[in-house]
Amino acid sequence: MLSGVITSKTKINILVKLFLNPAMKAYLRELASEFKVSTNSVRTELNNLTKNGVLVSEREGRNVYYRANTGHPLFPELSSMVRKITGIDRLAHSVIDRLGNLEAAYLAGDYAYGKDTGIIDLLLIGNIDREQMEDVVQKTERYIKRKIRTLALSRKDFEDLRRKGNFPRVLELWCAESSITSPNE
Repeated sequence: MLSGVITSKTKINILVKLFLNPAMKAYLRELASEFKVSTNSVRTELNNLTKNGVLVSEREGRNVYYRANTGHPLFPELSSMVRKITGIDRLAHSVIDRLGNLEAAYLAGDYAYGKDTGIIDLLLIGNIDREQMEDVVQKTERYIKRKIRTLALSRKDFEDLRRKGNFPRVLELWCAESSITSPNE
């Protein structure tokens, strides 16, 4: 979808990686390896995006890390575009609108790391009707053309897992109340 507007596939990959999860940061060789392209093509796009203020960079040791500039005036629009092309916006609306006892929804797995692999891992917290969830997932998969894997947990099970400490990186999609905090905190 974005390829009609942005002609560089590398630039699209960088935007998806860093704008899907704005807390994510990455360095040149990591991105080149992940996208399977030359470091020169990644460097060119990183330099252009940084020069225009879309990304910010910071040196840590020998590496320069890049992340989305959340203060850029176009940040909300770019973030929204990335969520639309990956289907995350449609997924969030489908789940929130149709699963009434939902307390929180999180992205996990590759998408929480900013990787558009086509398989979305979704962690749902609440008292959820499994049949209704499967129906929502099937319909949303057809619409967004991506596979969705779900894990539904009660609030107690969620809290127990969090306390154990081996919780994967997640990205909050939606939360009904402030008493549920991100597992990464």
